Parts: sequence; structure tokens; C-alpha cells
Amino acid sequence: MIRVVVVDDHALIRSGLSGLLEGAGMAVVGTAADGLAGVDVALAERPDVVLIDLSMPRLDGVGATRRLLKAWPEARVVVLTSFSDRDRVLAAFDAGATGFLLKDSDPEDLVRGIEAAARGEAPVAPRAARALLDDRQGRAPAADLTVRQREVLAQLAVGRTNKEIGSRLGITEKTVKAHLTSIFSRLGVMDRTEAALWAMRHGFLDPTG
Repeated sequence: MIRVVVVDDHALIRSGLSGLLEGAGMAVVGTAADGLAGVDVALAERPDVVLIDLSMPRLDGVGATRRLLKAWPEARVVVLTSFSDRDRVLAAFDAGATGFLLKDSDPEDLVRGIEAAARGEAPVAPRAARALLDDRQGRAPAADLTVRQREVLAQLAVGRTNKEIGSRLGITEKTVKAHLTSIFSRLGVMDRTEAALWAMRHGFLDPTG
């Protein structure tokens, strides 16, 4: 059963989302009305997915995403937003969110998106994806990678498995998988094979051999 934490400052939305997700066979293990409380609940419950709004009191969704991932790098944060939050969507992406779903999505699409996030995928609503693509057109994808993501990509380029990468970098396989999901999104590739080919074309090689 997929375990979800819902963070939104509107009680009606929290209630509606909880009912929808539980009706789809998921377990809503916690809710919160602001970013600070959301981080606390997520760290206490360690759900499969944290579904978080962007505009909230005390700490917004971008700040909450950044704080949560700093304390728990394996967290899978899916932003639930409106299309008018374009700048915040971009900021949340840069903070480490792995999915972006829109509040006007069909309920079935929302459920499928959370299921995808729980499987380790990066669900992004088409309009949000367009905003991300437009923002990054003309920029070198490698510039968006963190130092750790560059290290993971270099290991991937020489054919190492997630377990081998984790062992060499001193991180868990789950953390490696989370980094790869972000790398795929930032490079615009679909899988590790395409990522490896991109890395080799751009000179990303493991300096340790």
C-alpha cells in the first residue's frame, strides 16, 4: 500500500485529497497545513510520497521541499500546484522535487501520478513540463546538475550498477535511484542507457577508474 503525506493550507483540499487517495487504495498517514508542519510529519512518517502545495504560510512548498530533502534525501516530493505558479514550479524543481501535478488535473491522473512517484518515476503534468522545458531551452543541461549528481552520472557512464555506485560514493541504492531520477529529468533522457550515452558524449567519466 502506498503511504502518502498531504501538505496543503486549505482544510477542504486536504480532506478531498485524503478521500480521493484512500478511495484509490492508498494510505494517507499524515496531513499538515503549512510547510514547517509538513516537514515534521514527513520526517516522522517517512511516507512513499509527500504531496505538497506551494503557496502556504510559515514555510512555502519550495522551502519545505529543500528542508525535507536536506534531512531526508530519499524523500519523494510531488508538488501539487496551479499553472499560475510557474516560477514556484521552477524553484521547487531546483529544490529537488521529483514530480509536478496540477490542481485542475483529473482525479485519475492525480492518482496515477502519485503511483508513478511511488515507483521511483518523476510524474510531471504536460503544462508544467512545458514550463520547465521553456525555462531551460538554450541552457547546458550539465549546468543544472549538482556535484553529487555529476558523480553519480560519471559512475553510470562506465556501466556501474546502482549498488556499485552507492558503494563507491558511500550512499544507499535508494539515494542513487533518487539522484538518477533527477538526472534523467534534467538531461531530458528516458532511462540509464540514454543517460550513459549522453554522459559519454559530454565527457562525464569516473576519475577513479
